[in-house]
Amino acid sequence: MKIRFWSLLLLTTLTLSVSAQKATRYLKAPLPQSWLDSQVVSPEDGSELFQQTLPTDDQWWKAFGDTMLDSLIAQAVDRNYSVLLAINRMNIAKYNVRIARSDFFPSLDFGAGWTKEQSSGHISSDVPQSREQYYNAGLSMSWEIDVFGSIRKRVKAEKETFMASKEEYLAVMVSLTAQVATAYINLRASQQELEVTKRNCETQKEVLDMTEVKFNAGLVSKLDVAQAKSVYYSTKASIPSLETSINQYINSLAVLLGAYPDEIKENLLLPKPIPDFMEPIGVGIPADLILRRPDIRSAERQVSAQAATLGATKSDWLPQIYLKGSAGFSSRDLDKEFFNHKSFTYEIAPALTWNIFTGGKLINTTKQARVQLDEAINTYNETILNAVQEVDNAMNSYKNYIKEVIALREVCYQGEETLKLSVNLYKEGLSSFTNVVDAQKSLLTYQNQLVQAKSGTLLELITLYQALGGGWNN
Repeated sequence: MKIRFWSLLLLTTLTLSVSAQKATRYLKAPLPQSWLDSQVVSPEDGSELFQQTLPTDDQWWKAFGDTMLDSLIAQAVDRNYSVLLAINRMNIAKYNVRIARSDFFPSLDFGAGWTKEQSSGHISSDVPQSREQYYNAGLSMSWEIDVFGSIRKRVKAEKETFMASKEEYLAVMVSLTAQVATAYINLRASQQELEVTKRNCETQKEVLDMTEVKFNAGLVSKLDVAQAKSVYYSTKASIPSLETSINQYINSLAVLLGAYPDEIKENLLLPKPIPDFMEPIGVGIPADLILRRPDIRSAERQVSAQAATLGATKSDWLPQIYLKGSAGFSSRDLDKEFFNHKSFTYEIAPALTWNIFTGGKLINTTKQARVQLDEAINTYNETILNAVQEVDNAMNSYKNYIKEVIALREVCYQGEETLKLSVNLYKEGLSSFTNVVDAQKSLLTYQNQLVQAKSGTLLELITLYQALGGGWNN
């Protein structure tokens, strides 16, 4: 009877094990090939932990040639709270791996005690009252032998989650550098627009003074003065909003740098030109650059973690084998005989447990893990699609902004010429003041558009860097 039982147990175990392996292979079939290829990377190999250089080593923003931007990003990397939170999440994931690994080892417990008891002499006339006391001390052990890989697969799941947290840390770093660069470019653009507005205010004030002189001399009507004033004060009215924007961008940078605005305001209030950088980028949409994005790498790790979790839930269907035992000493007195070989006690108790019926818990746990794996796969595929879209949009926007800058430079030059000619003709009485007004308004618009296009070019380039997960070498 015992032989039949153990034969049946072995046959059932092997059948479930083979079924679990087939199911695992089947579930891997719809996974992206990039995930399957990534399984050859050993999580223990420190050289493979990061699929790209850290932003602090990448330093793509140094192509802008702005030392102020370099120092701001360096400070943000050291002090930004999002980076610190990402590091905390990495540490939590690291400790979860160590906790899961601890199940590989036996648990040892030490116990010691003293017992003194007295039995009643009135329970039975045949049993006299008695007193007993004894001392005991010993070690007990419990060790689950991971025959079917349940512990091993859960450890793998935690390792992959840990690797995903590393990729999330990289994503935070890439996002941080992009946010700092974006806020900085917006700040310089607002300062440039403020400079453009002030310059136009000066020229418009000169025209206004000229019209007042001509009006006082009786050469022109008051309409010319009113039109000159409307243009001048309209331009001047836009200055406060630009100053507000400058202050807001400085505050944004302060948050990103983990500092108070007063700590950085003095250096940033000094106007500087927008970095002059317009170079053609010929990366297209390379798969190797897109697949190195931290969010994609993190999604890959999450797929692997869910696959390992699914395998662990299948292993829970199989028996669990434990090796239990204890060893110690027990004696009535704490004398020389306590550690005598006659006082030595031990117990060895191998055990097998098998959950035959759990009310559907195991079935539903496995189904839940399978759905979570499908969810992780869909998230990975969606992340790739979003990455391709972001890169393509940023690339096209960057190219078109370059074309716009080139065209607007010519427009601004012609606008300046138009204003000069219209003012000269007005001075000579050969043209109406309306032409001067139109030329003033147009020039201010063109120059602001040029500033916005220049900043837009750099902002789209920053977006492209972020979409590709950092810098690259052409």
